[in-house]
Amino acid sequence: MCPDKKEVLCSVSLSPSTITRRVEELGVNVHSQLQDKAKNFVFFSLALDESNDIKDTAQLLIFIRGVDGSTFEVSEDLAALQSLKGTTTGRDIFDGVRQTIGDMGLDWSKLVSVTTDGAPSMVGSTRGLIGHINREMDQRDYARPLQIHCLIHQQALCCKVIKWDSVMKVVVSCVNFIRANGLNHRQFQEFLSELECEHGDVLYHTEIRWLSRGRVLKRFYLLLPEINTFLLSKGRTVSELSDPEWKWHLAFLTDMTECLNGLNLQLQGKGKLICDMYSHIKAFQIKLQLLQHQVKEEDFTHLATTQTVATQDPQVPFPVTKCLEALEMLKNEFEVRFSVLHTNAKDIRLFQNPFATDIYEAPSSVQLELAELQSCDALRDTFQSSGLIDFYAALPIDNYPNIKMHGIKMCTVFGSTYICEQTFSMMKFLKGPKRIRLTDQHLHHSLRLAVSRIEPDINLLVRNMQAHSSH
Repeated sequence: MCPDKKEVLCSVSLSPSTITRRVEELGVNVHSQLQDKAKNFVFFSLALDESNDIKDTAQLLIFIRGVDGSTFEVSEDLAALQSLKGTTTGRDIFDGVRQTIGDMGLDWSKLVSVTTDGAPSMVGSTRGLIGHINREMDQRDYARPLQIHCLIHQQALCCKVIKWDSVMKVVVSCVNFIRANGLNHRQFQEFLSELECEHGDVLYHTEIRWLSRGRVLKRFYLLLPEINTFLLSKGRTVSELSDPEWKWHLAFLTDMTECLNGLNLQLQGKGKLICDMYSHIKAFQIKLQLLQHQVKEEDFTHLATTQTVATQDPQVPFPVTKCLEALEMLKNEFEVRFSVLHTNAKDIRLFQNPFATDIYEAPSSVQLELAELQSCDALRDTFQSSGLIDFYAALPIDNYPNIKMHGIKMCTVFGSTYICEQTFSMMKFLKGPKRIRLTDQHLHHSLRLAVSRIEPDINLLVRNMQAHSSH
């Protein structure tokens, strides 16, 4: 209609009620499509996290990852956002999960794993969410789901064993002195500009941000001479900045946090398979053993910042004992915190590469199938030339039913709650200081449209649209 007036019509603003109604309809449509997909899930897993919005309302995010039995399509999407008005106990969270499973029409027997952030209300074996889920599964006579504490949170907690307050307190104190005062901050930035430094400022340290400490230390080390000169010009003497032993500690801590940040980045991302994340964890543990050996020999090949200090002819020897103690603590912490993964290592390995699995150590239910699979050159070629999900999608279920079911299960497992953390960032944006009156229902619809991978069915919505709806 009126093609010559298209630009004029497009410039007409919709009324607030019309926009609200359309967001509701789009959100309901996306959720309805996810419900239809869920009916075909052979297995599914959940990832949960809870956080407060700007109005201090506890919002529980529940993400689902399931596999369609006929097409082997892996779907990962927002199942629900539950607003917890009162307490946030394990029972409250479980009620939200039970309601979501009911609304989605899912079967409890298909639940493979539950991934949480490790809070007591989540992982408590008696009154926590996991305790309630285990009792529910026992009552229904189903196998208990695999419990996973977010691997990224675990890695962040491992970092905390290397506190080294003697370094961090000095760094944070110097950064706060520069940035907390407006005049000092401007003068410092101008000072760096005059020196034509590569970096124009120091960074604030934020404890809750995963990568903050590593970035702050790296920038602080690179600007160490300039920071010391500026502080002296302000009449503030920090003896540690000129202490050779303290510089060793700063350099080593900078290198270690940079290594840990690299692992953290490897674990981040949507759709990560548990086997890939476990491989990164195992690789890092091997790297720690290598670093222990090299540090003992004062070989800093893989510690760039420490290597730089070593080439500057330091006045004091490298503190081998203290650094080895830090590496040993970090190694032990990784072994303890990722013990659940190590317990399930054989299942993960079977999923990751069934051709390299020892038949004699494999579960009896898949031994005969493994013998057949490992002797099939065509499937071996398919495995080597395609992705893991594509391989299991092409695997004939008639010949390898147990191996394929195991592959489907492991495809659903969330290794982290990264997707929840990312969605909470979106929630803070949608319900910010200027939209504090946004209702829970409208927040749910807006958030679903913002993060869902499902496209709304516009044609269906248009067919069902009321022609002259009231404004």
